[in-house]
This record gives sequence, structure tokens and C-alpha cells, in this order.
Amino acid sequence: MIVLTPLDEAALTRLLEAAEAGADPLEVMPPVGGPPGWTPARRAAFLAFHRARCLDPATAVERTWVIDTDGTAVGAARLEPHGDAVEAGIWLARTARGRGIGKQVTALLLEEARASGAERFIASTTAGNHGARALLSGTGATLTAEGDEVAADLRLSRGE
Repeated sequence: MIVLTPLDEAALTRLLEAAEAGADPLEVMPPVGGPPGWTPARRAAFLAFHRARCLDPATAVERTWVIDTDGTAVGAARLEPHGDAVEAGIWLARTARGRGIGKQVTALLLEEARASGAERFIASTTAGNHGARALLSGTGATLTAEGDEVAADLRLSRGE
């Protein structure tokens, strides 16, 4: 069973554990200098990044959820308002990829987007991320490629 758990301090700790166990830092956060891997500096930056973007009322720009599968954190999902649109983002730990979790999470994010009154659902990925591209086109989104970047745009209707 897939559940989106709103991010709070306890969930953030579980999210960091999922990231360390199943993702490269560059897949889940902005770059941080230093040697590769989950260094103490990268762990601290991961926590600070999520606190600033979601948990601190003075700086929050998005809603973030931990993706839980059968009670285990396996990734994160987010919605960030951009005018009449919400931008979606998902990352999954390696062990959770290719199991249909992204499709289920996208459906939950689409419900949240519609409930928020957004008119459009947007997302971006890379040309090489075939799974994300297939998932986004499967929603009916229009995909536009520019170089290595692929943008998805889906007009929402509350009755869909």
C-alpha cells in the first residue's frame, strides 16, 4: 500500500535514511561540494534543503510528502505552486523503481493538484529518464524536449 505522509521532522529523518540507502545525492538534492556519496556535509545539506523548502513557514515554497510503501519510506513527492500551475516532483529509492509506485504517486499528486485548484500540472525530467517520460505521457501531458530537458504540461479539470 502506498501512502503519502506529509513531511515533518520525524518524516524528514526517515526520508534521509531512504535517500542514503537508495539514491545518489545528485538524484535527490542540489549539488554539494566535496567527495562523492553521503558525507556528513551532504546529510546536513539534505536536511537544511527540505527544512527551507517545506518546513520553515518563512521560506517554504512547496508541499512535500514521504512516499511510504508498506510502512517504509521509499522516496519523496512534492508540489510547488507556479501561478496557475503546480510543479510535481518525485524521486524513488533504487529498490522502489520499476514497480509501478511512481504511477500511483503521480495519481495521488494529480488528486492533490486538482483539490488545490491548480489549472495545470507540470513536471520536468531528462531525455534519458524513459520511465518518467512514459509516466508523464501516460497522464496525457504534453511533453516538450529542449536539449536534455523534457518538460511535461497537463491541463487539469476538477471533473477528470
